[in-house]
Amino acid sequence: MLKNLQLSLQFGTLADAAPHRAALPRHSVARWIRHALAVDAEITVRIVDAEEGQALNRGYRKKDYATNVLTFDYTQEPVVTADLVLCAPVVAREALENGKSLKDHYAHLLVHGTLHAQGWDHETSAEDADAMEAYEAEILAGLGIADPYAA
Repeated sequence: MLKNLQLSLQFGTLADAAPHRAALPRHSVARWIRHALAVDAEITVRIVDAEEGQALNRGYRKKDYATNVLTFDYTQEPVVTADLVLCAPVVAREALENGKSLKDHYAHLLVHGTLHAQGWDHETSAEDADAMEAYEAEILAGLGIADPYAA
């Protein structure tokens, strides 16, 4: 049974927002996140430009570049509360480079960020990375989306 989700979907200032808005209809974003939830959640998803993405990554992770998704997790129980920040230009570039649709890449990154918000971490060990990738692929398969890690 899918968990309950209170979702806020926000778009920052984007030079070309149209393809990102088209790839992220609210009902799809909610569906992707709900499939990755083990408990009810309150999640804000914010789509940002490279400048905001880089500033957040630099300020919170001390890494001076824009990354595809940042997860700010606040609570995991009894309700997951988190902010997921996705950098539109990075997501678009990666989708193009990997031959994936923008919509499918956003779905993958939203599932990935939602798992992070629940304590999953791929940077702790190779085993943890393998487990997280396998679970992401399983969730995405259930959504009709190809395994993003397949060669």
